Amino acid sequence: MATSTPGALPDDPLDLLESEALHLLHCVLFECDRPAVLFSGGKDSAVVLHLASKASWPERLEAAVLHVDTGHNFPETISYRDATVARYGAKLVVASVQAAIDSGRLVDDTRPGASRNALQSPVLLDAVAAGGFDALVGGARRDEEKARAKERMLSVRDARGGWDPNRQRPELWQLHNPRIAPGEHLRAFPLSNWTELDVWHYVAREGIELPSIYFAHRRLVVEREGMLVAVGPFTPALPGEKCFEATVRYRTVGDMTCTAAVASSASSVGEVIAELEASRTSERGATRLDDRGSPWSMEERKREGYF
Repeated sequence: MATSTPGALPDDPLDLLESEALHLLHCVLFECDRPAVLFSGGKDSAVVLHLASKASWPERLEAAVLHVDTGHNFPETISYRDATVARYGAKLVVASVQAAIDSGRLVDDTRPGASRNALQSPVLLDAVAAGGFDALVGGARRDEEKARAKERMLSVRDARGGWDPNRQRPELWQLHNPRIAPGEHLRAFPLSNWTELDVWHYVAREGIELPSIYFAHRRLVVEREGMLVAVGPFTPALPGEKCFEATVRYRTVGDMTCTAAVASSASSVGEVIAELEASRTSERGATRLDDRGSPWSMEERKREGYF
């Protein structure tokens, strides 16, 4: 029987990543007054919710689960969200972009191919103010995108929800400072040092259920900017585009208007892992239309309060 030395690092890299994530979650969930877990229904937020539940054990997860709903989500994702939150016995808070549009708070961009991504930030900040949340736990990872690579695991947002990379606190010896000034709040990213493959290996190990769109299925699509975009009520085919049916899956899940699929026959977690091990493209680079603008588009959105 193997023995371990007190204070030694875990042999399994996933154990080390999990330990780091749980350390941050303990800091946030138990030192902040009103934390909330951001949940999109995607694989990263599913893993974060699983970890938050582990960090809260043996008690039930007390933090609210907050979803910023653009109104343009995949139906499979919404069904998964409701079933998952109910399974954890958590409180679901839905911040609706559509409600903000209906009330006149925001103006929708109805041009062909337009996304509601930019409208998520004010809706999120309204939800933070209404709920009195002082910490939001998200599933962003540093390997996803350049701006996210600049993030600390514990990030301070100012009274207007803005992110300033020059105000990032040092992270030394896994010490995290959760203190904030009046009006500020924290964003915590326990998966910062994980990769896409780490997430999938952890999903396999922990038996975490994911939405069906992460696995191969038949879907009507068009090719747009070199990506496969699902055809639906919010994403109609544009003039000159040809609709066709393809076997696809999603590597990341977001708004239907800015998230593309990839051609794939992977129908199980193991097959997805094998496919990713042979891939040389990042998930956002391969599937997110909203990242095709300025190379600083994500950083600009984060300065305005984005996740």
